[in-house]
Amino acid sequence: MVFLPDESRSLPPPPLLNKGSVWLGPAGSWERWGQFLSLPAAGIHRQILLATVGCFVGYHLVKRAEYVHAKVDRELFEYIRHHPRDF
Repeated sequence: MVFLPDESRSLPPPPLLNKGSVWLGPAGSWERWGQFLSLPAAGIHRQILLATVGCFVGYHLVKRAEYVHAKVDRELFEYIRHHPRDF
């Protein structure tokens, strides 16, 4: 997967209810998204589906952000280890 490389599997997974899924879950189920997508008024089944998609996307965005932060931290600590005189 291009979005998350294989080395991200060594990180612990984020909690299921994290800030990304909590924010994007309800945003996915807004009734007004149907107007932007030229869909008829959404029933409860479509709202549940869009809320689930929002939670899924939010979870993976947080997972990607944690991977990027871990990668930057690893590079920073590696630099500090190789250049102790600078610190």
